[in-house]
Amino acid sequence: MKRGNNNLTGLLFGSFNPIHTGHLIIANYFIQYSDIEEIWFVVSPQNPLKTREGLLKEKDRFDLVCRAIEDNPLFSPCDLELKMGTPSYSYKTIEKIQADFPEKEFALIIGSDNLDEFDRWKNYEKIMNMIRIYVYPRGSGTNSGFLDHPGVKLFQAPKIEISSTFIRKAIRAGKDPRYFLPRRVLDKIRQQGYYRQD
Repeated sequence: MKRGNNNLTGLLFGSFNPIHTGHLIIANYFIQYSDIEEIWFVVSPQNPLKTREGLLKEKDRFDLVCRAIEDNPLFSPCDLELKMGTPSYSYKTIEKIQADFPEKEFALIIGSDNLDEFDRWKNYEKIMNMIRIYVYPRGSGTNSGFLDHPGVKLFQAPKIEISSTFIRKAIRAGKDPRYFLPRRVLDKIRQQGYYRQD
């Protein structure tokens, strides 16, 4: 992770199982169309609201993230949450990041589908008061009352319907997912035989 000045850093959390072009499109959108000047891809050991089914090993998912973003100096991989144990809660990770990088300001980047269930997040009220939340459209949209919170801002980013679940299913079915994944990521997946079966 880069130590910069007071530029706003976006935190994009995810299992990244695997990272795909949709993640990169959203990250690039926020670099180009918001006040965010760099993005950290925070790899999570496991989302507490999801199952571990088909979840690649942490080190392998982190490696795929590194491969996907290695040619963009504005993107950085972050393995801090992988070192914190499970279950992984975003509020704890954000607290740790803010403590480790007191000179920086951060914004949490989430999809509108996550905002709709934000009250299921551990200590969600605390998160809303400790960090800005930048929201991009995902799924069927949102009518969330959380949009009224002064720290929450909705952006009209392109709607990306690519998902890691779709890609894993495609690989298991023998489909060619080459345009859904960065080439370096796809090469590694094929080389290692990732996702061919759960």
